[in-house]
This record gives sequence, C-alpha cells and structure tokens, in this order.
Amino acid sequence: MTMVENDIPSTSGLRERKRQETQRRITDAGICLFIEKGIDATTLDEIAAMAGISRRTFFHYFKSKDDILISLQKGLGGMIAGRIRQADEDALPLDAIRASVIGVCAEVPADDMVAIDRLMRSSPAVQARKQASYVEQERILFAALSARWPDPARGMALRLIAMLAIGAIRLATEALSQEGERRSLIELLNAAFDALTSELAGERFDDRPNAHPV
Repeated sequence: MTMVENDIPSTSGLRERKRQETQRRITDAGICLFIEKGIDATTLDEIAAMAGISRRTFFHYFKSKDDILISLQKGLGGMIAGRIRQADEDALPLDAIRASVIGVCAEVPADDMVAIDRLMRSSPAVQARKQASYVEQERILFAALSARWPDPARGMALRLIAMLAIGAIRLATEALSQEGERRSLIELLNAAFDALTSELAGERFDDRPNAHPV
C-alpha cells in the first residue's frame, strides 16, 4: 500500500512535467515560425513538425495557432496573481500588485515582450483576442487580491486596482515597442505606477521630481 501511494504522485508529477515540456515546445516552435514567416503564413503542420508532435496532438494543447500567443498573455496574469497571494498582509494592495507586476516582468526578456507584442499587432484577429484577454487577466488579478484581502467592503477598490495594473502593463509594453527599448520595461512600469500613485496623492505632474511620462 505504501509503495502504491508513493508511486501515484510520482507518476502524476512526471505526466504533468511531460505535458508542460510538450506545451513549451509547441509554444517555442510557434513563436519561432511566427517571427520568421508571420502568423498567417505559418501552418499548424509546420508548428507540429518543429515541435516533434502530430497535428492531432497539437489540439490537445491549443485550439488554434492564435492560442499560442494568447496563452502567453494569460500566463503572465497567472504568475502575477501567484505573487499577489504571497504578499504580506500588512502591505497595501496597490503596493503589492506593483511589486508583483514588476517582479514577474523582470523575469521576462524585454526582446521577447517586444517580439510578442509586435506579433499580436500584426494580426487583426489576434489583436482583437488580445484586447478581450485583458478582461480575463483583470479577473485573475482581482481574484488574487480578493483572496489576499477578503474584505467585501474593499471589493470595488480591489477590482479597480486590478484594472489599473493591467493598464500599466499595456502602456509600458506599448511604450517599450514605440521607443525602441530606449527605456527598459521595468523603468516604464515604474513610471506608470509612479504616475498613478502621484495622481491618487493629488500631486501635480510638473511638481514631481524627475517626472517622465510613460
């Protein structure tokens, strides 16, 4: 009985690791081909071949090739939510979400962020889904904030904080691409959150030291 019980989590863990590895291969193959050929010119068969899987297996992980890009955006929200749930109870929600956003984004190479953002902009279909996915990310962050600070009276404020955090990411990512990476993503995120907290504090932009718009 002991051997069986020990084998179950081991087998389950191995299966999950294999699934994650396959999904990562599909994602890497898709991004590589998208950059090389463009989203519309890339076929599912090409992605499957590069990832070393069958076309049928592809659909066990993604519904379409567009889902590869959308999954990356959703994954970012999940990682931020994970950090929020570990935030100190004494921290202010806005400070906690700022630290979580910057901590996660600091681990993502800026070149990757720019490349993915440009790919999404290159396809009207993906761009439309990208905009829709922001709502889902806000929901994910709101759920994490509510779990960490479960006061019903703060519900509206926490939802607003989640929306503002996603807005900061959107503005920083757009600025990163438009500026040609003149400033780092972290600098742009800090600028966005600084602007937000200063407005909440009632400061005039011109009065802020080293004021620099996103």
